[in-house]
Amino acid sequence: MGVLRAPFTRFEYSKHSWRARRVLLKIPHTIMSSISLPIFGQGSQPAEVDGVALEYLPMPQEMTTYSMPQVSADLNALDLAQAKSILLKLQQDLAAFPSISAAIELTQLDAGNRRFIDELLGEGEVSVICSGEQDTRIQESVLAGVWRLQRLNARRQIADDALEVGIIPQQLAQSAANGTAAQIDTSWTELPPGVMNAPPLLTELNAKIADYRPGGEAHTINLSLLPQTEQDLEFLAQRLGGGTVTILSRGYGNCRITATGTRFVWWVQYFNSDDTLILNTLEVSDVPSVACASPEDIADSCERLQEILKVYL
Repeated sequence: MGVLRAPFTRFEYSKHSWRARRVLLKIPHTIMSSISLPIFGQGSQPAEVDGVALEYLPMPQEMTTYSMPQVSADLNALDLAQAKSILLKLQQDLAAFPSISAAIELTQLDAGNRRFIDELLGEGEVSVICSGEQDTRIQESVLAGVWRLQRLNARRQIADDALEVGIIPQQLAQSAANGTAAQIDTSWTELPPGVMNAPPLLTELNAKIADYRPGGEAHTINLSLLPQTEQDLEFLAQRLGGGTVTILSRGYGNCRITATGTRFVWWVQYFNSDDTLILNTLEVSDVPSVACASPEDIADSCERLQEILKVYL
C-alpha cells in the first residue's frame, strides 16, 4: 500500500509533559480517500428553537514552538573557546541522560562568551522563582530539559550561574519541600461562613499525602468540576499555606503552578489567551508534570544541539 505524507502536522503530547512536539503524520492514501469524518464543535449544529446559544470559553490561540537560535553576527567563533567547551560538555550530559550530571558553571565566562551562550540557549517555556534567603531564578532554555539556574544575592545581582540537564532541576523540588508541613491542619471548632465543600477535600489530600512516596503517581483534584464557593477556595488556600516556589509554563496558553506550604501539594491553574482561568486543580506530586521535560524532549534537545554546534562552532 502506498503511503502519503500528509501536508500538515499534529501535536503529540508525551506521557510526562503537556508540551507539544510536532510530528509528521504518515496516512495511507486509501484511508484518506475513503473515510469521511463528521463535523462537530461550535457552529456545527442547528440553532435551538428558543434562540439560546451554547457559549464556550475561548481556548489558547498560540503555542510555543522551537526555532533555530539567532546569534549576533559580530561574535567571532575564534573568541568563543569557553562557550564551545561548555556546549560540548552540555552535549555529553544530554547524551548521558538519564545519568545525573554535575551542573555546568557559567559564572567564569567573559562578556562575549556569556552573550553567545545567552543568545544560543534563549528562554524556553518554563520559568521558576525559588524564594528564600537567596532567591534562585530558573529558566528552561529553548532546548527542553536544559535549565539555567541563577542564584541572586541581596542586591538582586547574579551570584552564581549554571546549566543543568534533567526532567526538572534538583533544586526546585528541594526548595519546594523546605519548611513545609507534613500534613494539613484539619482541627477547627467552627467553619467560616460560606465554607461547605473544602473540609472533605482537605481530608482527601491528607490521605494522599500520607500514602505518597517520591516518584510515585500524582493525584489530582479538579476543583473546576466541583461545587466550590469563593469561601471554599479561600479556606483551602489558608489551610494549605503558601510555599516558596512559583512556576510559569507557557507552552499552550499559560499554566501557573504554586507550591503550597504543605509537602507534595501544588496549586496548578491553566489560563487561556485572555488570561481567563479555564482549569483549577490541586496536585499531590514531587513536581507537577506540566512543568517537567520528558525523556523524549531531552533526546530531541541532544539532536538539536548537535545541529547548532555544526552551524555556529
